[in-house]
Amino acid sequence: MTGFSRIGAAVIGTGFIGTVHVWALRRLGVRVVGVLGSSPERGAERASAMDVSKAYKSLDELLCDPAVDVVHVASPNHAHYPQVKAVLAAGKHVICEKPLAMTAAQSAEMVDLAAASGKVCAVCYNIRFYPLNQHAHGMVASGELGDVRLVSGLCHQDWLARPTDWNWRLESEQGGELRSVSDIGTHWVDLTGFITGLRAASVFAELKTFMPERFKPAGPLETFAASGGDAEPRKIDTDDAAMILLRYPNGACGVMSTSQVSIGRKNAMQWDIAGETSSAAWHSESPDELWIGRRDAPNQVLQRDFGLMNGAGTRAASLPPGHIEGFADTFFALFRQVYGDVMVGARRPESTYAGFADGHYQMLFCDAVLASAREGRWVGIPDVQVHGEKA
Repeated sequence: MTGFSRIGAAVIGTGFIGTVHVWALRRLGVRVVGVLGSSPERGAERASAMDVSKAYKSLDELLCDPAVDVVHVASPNHAHYPQVKAVLAAGKHVICEKPLAMTAAQSAEMVDLAAASGKVCAVCYNIRFYPLNQHAHGMVASGELGDVRLVSGLCHQDWLARPTDWNWRLESEQGGELRSVSDIGTHWVDLTGFITGLRAASVFAELKTFMPERFKPAGPLETFAASGGDAEPRKIDTDDAAMILLRYPNGACGVMSTSQVSIGRKNAMQWDIAGETSSAAWHSESPDELWIGRRDAPNQVLQRDFGLMNGAGTRAASLPPGHIEGFADTFFALFRQVYGDVMVGARRPESTYAGFADGHYQMLFCDAVLASAREGRWVGIPDVQVHGEKA
């Protein structure tokens, strides 16, 4: 065996995102040794559907398997902390879905554990790996936009727009106190922080729960699937939408909104960065186009093209120009970089994926949003070191 085929991976979680992880790993050439579902029966059913040879009956069984080098944690949010701790204690590399944990205290501990483990530890903020987002990161780093002044954008979906729509993320016991902000808003925060090199230092937030009561179906329901059949009413205290103002250490400001109740918006993420000399903007529903704004020259739309992007964008791309790279491709690009680090045994200086310190910052961001919304004031966010992986 050569290349990534020498590495064995296991995936915890067999729902929508766990399945996407399996697809990307197979495309990469990594051996998918087995999966762990929410129950032995569920795991066996999904392993068969995905043509994975092994369904583990427990986490202990997975961690004792010497064929597994890397574990992907794609389970519900409340399980991330104990599962990642167990994975690191077993001496295996880990890729964890976001959010990293349920609390900032947990994520801070995970940062320390990751640093002490000597293993490759990544958080799955995959939106960084649309090639034009990598290109935009390179543009800002090389000074093409000048000093960043204004960062604005949104994350809007409609899959929870009706009181009969249901998912485990609605319940704070499984998903955490925040929902639209934590589930999709932190993608935007991570992405714009990666592109600009700036992290918000304080926030002013308003949260809104439009449907304080929803109807939970009697049986399990896949993410994004339509609900139906028997259901019972449940009280909801997580946010359907949010409006957030941001202040950055360099004097720049920002504004963003999140929504999981915006009819017609299936998965709309948009950012617009205004610099002192140029601007840039990107929309996830047209991911192969980057708008570049000029004052004294025509505006441009850069299409993803190996011959036109900078090195950062080119390294993230896989398909020829005109062949759109979408959501699933970002996981392939992310895992390709992470598994390259697994091959050498450590994070390389040029790697651009989110580490555990990045995931910890997002937990601190969510804490500040909650405090701001409750108290009606600006709330500061503690600074964290990023690639040193020490909070």
